[in-house]
Amino acid sequence: MTEHEAFCIELARVAADVTLPFFRGEYAQENKAGPGDFDPVTEADKAAEAAIRRLIADRYPAHGVIGEEYGEDRPDAEHVWILDPIDGTRAFIAGLPLWTTLVALRVAGEPTAGMISQPYIGELFLGGPSGALLMSRGRTTPLGVRPCASLADAVIATTDPDIFTADERAGWDRVRAAARLARYGCDAYAYAMVAAGRIDMVIESGLKVWDWSALMPVVQAAGGTVTDWSGGAPDATGRVVAAGDVRVRDQALALLGRVAP
Repeated sequence: MTEHEAFCIELARVAADVTLPFFRGEYAQENKAGPGDFDPVTEADKAAEAAIRRLIADRYPAHGVIGEEYGEDRPDAEHVWILDPIDGTRAFIAGLPLWTTLVALRVAGEPTAGMISQPYIGELFLGGPSGALLMSRGRTTPLGVRPCASLADAVIATTDPDIFTADERAGWDRVRAAARLARYGCDAYAYAMVAAGRIDMVIESGLKVWDWSALMPVVQAAGGTVTDWSGGAPDATGRVVAAGDVRVRDQALALLGRVAP
């Protein structure tokens, strides 16, 4: 295991020490969105990101950081840590153990190591140069995507169809109609299930860099792909397709069609 992969595990533990006492407890929360919308942030989100940032600053003072709650610090550095202290804050508020802590290391602009941690159920999904691993209940096991040749056999997921614009929703509906099964509300945990060979594809839009950066190394190290809706690298549109098999991904991309930025 590389030094930076091991550090991801340290960061997961530090974050868990902060988030777990809050989960299913009492804590302050606020709505970051304007009237008529809901984009929550909690005391746990902020405290966890602050704890992660302190450890990064202590261990790697020359590295940059991009985080959902506290913004950018040297984002043009050679090494940049990208943080989402609680991905799935709505699930966290609802007491559902589907929220995760996401950490990625970007080197020269590319995510090279990432982790998806769900501390309440004791699972940490790690991806990087050493491969894709699940660390759970004292055991470490390799992760691998599963083959899926046809969309008709695929299990797919998105967090919520309401995240899509009207054109994007039409594309999702076409893919959903062709797929075997769709699941909702899993946030980043669905991507972990792609790496674990349980879900075949996740399709989403409107994601920020801290939402998808940690997912890429995990899914890719497990043998999958993470692209935008045209098959290129994820970009500012936040349109992401993570798939275990390029055959089912390409079928989905054809159905998604060309959607205006």
